[in-house]
Amino acid sequence: MRKKLFGTDGLRGQANIFPMLPEIVLRLGLAAGQYFRNGHRRHRVLIGKDTRLSGYVFENALTSGFCASGMDVFLVGPMPTPAISFLTKNMRADLGVVISASHNPFMDNGIKFFDHKGFKLSDQVEEDISELVLSPDVNWKHPQPEAIGRARKIVDSPGRYIVHLKNSLPNTMSLQGMKVVIDCAHGATYRVAPLIFEELGAKVIMAGTEPDGVNINKKCGSLYPEVAASMVLEHGADLGLTLDGDGDRLIAIDENGVILDGDQIMAICAMDLMERDALPGNLLVSTVMSNMALEVFMQEHGGRLLRTKVGDRYVVEAMRKEGAVLGGEQSGHLIFLDYATTGDGILAGIKLLKIMLQKNRPLSELSRLLTPFPQRLINVHVERKMPFEEVQQVQEAVKDAEAQLGSKGRVLLRYSGTESVARVMVEGQDDTLVEDMAIKLARAVEEGLRA
Repeated sequence: MRKKLFGTDGLRGQANIFPMLPEIVLRLGLAAGQYFRNGHRRHRVLIGKDTRLSGYVFENALTSGFCASGMDVFLVGPMPTPAISFLTKNMRADLGVVISASHNPFMDNGIKFFDHKGFKLSDQVEEDISELVLSPDVNWKHPQPEAIGRARKIVDSPGRYIVHLKNSLPNTMSLQGMKVVIDCAHGATYRVAPLIFEELGAKVIMAGTEPDGVNINKKCGSLYPEVAASMVLEHGADLGLTLDGDGDRLIAIDENGVILDGDQIMAICAMDLMERDALPGNLLVSTVMSNMALEVFMQEHGGRLLRTKVGDRYVVEAMRKEGAVLGGEQSGHLIFLDYATTGDGILAGIKLLKIMLQKNRPLSELSRLLTPFPQRLINVHVERKMPFEEVQQVQEAVKDAEAQLGSKGRVLLRYSGTESVARVMVEGQDDTLVEDMAIKLARAVEEGLRA
């Protein structure tokens, strides 16, 4: 059992394969319950999930573990990840849990935790819990029979979250007259997202709102924004909002059907905040994956981009440390720390619409702020994850690419924290050179790690 349990965003893997086994998840509930139980008072844990079929398995396994550890369980059913973050704090729970594999296909699932303030757990806390789960001789401190936890469903949780997000748009503003395409990826936002925008006054054209347990993220949502882009053009919508399976990321589409990633959305929001002197230190936080053009954009407007390693929780950690209010990832995680403690795709959509209304400009005009440099990302399947610096063939390919790109480009190699994949990213100002270098690097990684 001495295997890695947590990745960059909690546990994740295919259902019924380690670590996503019901017996492991049961122990996870026991371990987390024991770790967070403190004293003789009643303790609460809130559990939400997305719409994938295996959610039933892991919801019951976690509930059993938490109740056995003496924690009361609040079950909220299918709800977005940011909703669980908010509700954990709102309902004064000791811990929040999301059962979701985010943008992955239905056969995968995952588990991530939030503390009582709605923030994701640190690496150290996850490691401490892992030790309890994976140790064969752990001393479980089971409570007395009368102290075993209870479980109950919370039926008003969608309403709490809907009101919370509606309050992010001033009462003096309305989306009346706006036409919005929303693709919920048949995921956790399928009920709340359309309601929020309808109650704010928009006419909503819905997609991805008929989950059946196996169609989550299937050729829809933020991974396939082309679907919503065609709907924007078909219906003459003002913009499109595409969410992923757990609702913590957003890819937007302007009125012309042009797709905008997280970097472009961050540029729009950062510029709006800087113009209103509301971006502390003119600081934006993102990851090493963000396009160089975003860094240049911030510099040209008197700001600064602080990069972190990949993972929205690392972005949040840096934001809290530096006092930043805006951060995110190119993949569409957008964090507005003055209103949320994690990425929230619905909130990001509201923020975009608010800027459009305030400036009375279409999204296509706002998006001209940032033109991304050509970037190529290639995923290479690997059987082992050796440090890249120990593979001579890879190092030689990196040096060659960096020499040819010079100061007008960069190379990034990293392993996925949730898949057996090496990510090869090259960007620069010469599209042809970027493509050529990315292909050569990917080949070097594949051959070097196979040798």
